[in-house]
Amino acid sequence: MAVARGLLSRSPVDGFVLAILGTVVLAAFLPARGDAADVLDWVVVAAIALLFFLYGTRLHPREALEGLRHWRLHLTILTFTFVVFPIVGLVLRPLVEPIVGGGLAAGLLFLCLVPSTVQSSIAFTSIARGNVPGAIVSASASNILGVALTPLLVVALMTTQNGVQIDATSVLKILGQILLPFIVGQLARPWVGAFFSRHARATKLVDRGSIVLVVYSAFSEGVREGIWSMVDASQVVAVAAIAMVLVAVMLVVTRWVPRRLGFDRADVIAIQFCGTKKSLATGLPMATVLFAGPTVGLIVLPLMIFHQIQLIMCSWLATRYSRDSEAVTAP
Repeated sequence: MAVARGLLSRSPVDGFVLAILGTVVLAAFLPARGDAADVLDWVVVAAIALLFFLYGTRLHPREALEGLRHWRLHLTILTFTFVVFPIVGLVLRPLVEPIVGGGLAAGLLFLCLVPSTVQSSIAFTSIARGNVPGAIVSASASNILGVALTPLLVVALMTTQNGVQIDATSVLKILGQILLPFIVGQLARPWVGAFFSRHARATKLVDRGSIVLVVYSAFSEGVREGIWSMVDASQVVAVAAIAMVLVAVMLVVTRWVPRRLGFDRADVIAIQFCGTKKSLATGLPMATVLFAGPTVGLIVLPLMIFHQIQLIMCSWLATRYSRDSEAVTAP
């Protein structure tokens, strides 16, 4: 075991990234099925709730309030999510359609229209030592607004044959899994805040563990639905390459623009990790409501691939930010 830890510490690839890659491989060969899948869904819900409870206990109410008041930060993140990304998707669709086909090209546009992730955006912001209160507010607002904005963008920018329905379940999930545990943590902070501050490693474990669970759960669902049988290998490789370029470009843009706008380091980190994410957890159920028939599988496949790639690339970037911060603060 000690030898394995030594090898990982000398590896050029971060152990967190290796854990995510290992989780993807595990889900590909041993996806959660039947009762195990049902149990996993509840475990993921519990892990996310625990994550935000811990954030609530760790953040002073004054910090949370300042995060809510930081309107420039939230407006910038929402602009990247619901304005810049859709424009990129519109430009990208006709360019990639001859390469990946109409269904996957439509899926690439759809992924540009869905809201940001919540748990991974905030977890990566926390790991990178960015503005966590601002990330909580922005990521939660993105998901709540996305319940209405994403269907409207789909109607405006994509051709659909069926009517669009808006389901309030997504709002309830945000309230129940994210905001409620955070509020409970805030209320419990006077009694348990000091305890969790002394055990900061536990919060770090929940941060990263929740992301690994989400990756395994999402990838298992894709395997169970037989997504990979609908396309050939060359199309999957092309979509993965496009997704890698898209994530990389957006990470550069979401760093360059905020710095030119005068945001500090913590805010830039929050903007990067909230403004570049696209939520698989929100996008999948939305797609099943907005689209019908076998096209749903093709439309959600780019989002699934993008989701895995953004987690891998952002986990590396968050760890790099964390190491840079530790190097600066080290005596």
